[in-house]
Amino acid sequence: MKRSEGSTVGGVAPPEEPTKQRLSLRVNGAEKQLDVAPWTTLLDLLRETLDLTGTKKGCDHGQCGACTVLVDGQRINSCLTLAIMKDGCEVTTVEGLARGDALHPVQEAFIEQDAFQCGYCTPGQICSAVGMLAEGHARTDDDIREQMSGNLCRCGAYPHILAAIQQARRTSAKGEGT
Repeated sequence: MKRSEGSTVGGVAPPEEPTKQRLSLRVNGAEKQLDVAPWTTLLDLLRETLDLTGTKKGCDHGQCGACTVLVDGQRINSCLTLAIMKDGCEVTTVEGLARGDALHPVQEAFIEQDAFQCGYCTPGQICSAVGMLAEGHARTDDDIREQMSGNLCRCGAYPHILAAIQQARRTSAKGEGT
């Protein structure tokens, strides 16, 4: 049976299209004005709307860390964060860490220490490491292991990831980066 516009089924009107909400973000240094559905996650906004596919969708439950980005300098799981909750915030993805052709010291260290195998977790690992170093929680190797425990690597590159963060920490301590 075909329904005419505005008709009801069983006395119940069809649901209305949800109202999108205006969102302002600064993403990797660029101002963005976007209209988003209220249930849009920050991860989906970054990947599907802004085409920033470096941030990965792993478990989609906040358990693997593949979706880690920096919001106002703090690392978060973007799959668990509604985009509208971050209105007015600064979002940095792995694509936004480099300055021109110069990689971020953590990115350089990951390359030099061969801290990735398949590379799927690498963007989240790098963003998490950048945030952790900025937070000042990377004083010892045990601190690094604990602070990075929310970022899983299915390939088991953990020794190389630790070495990369140690290298970036030393570089940072010398005032050469981060």
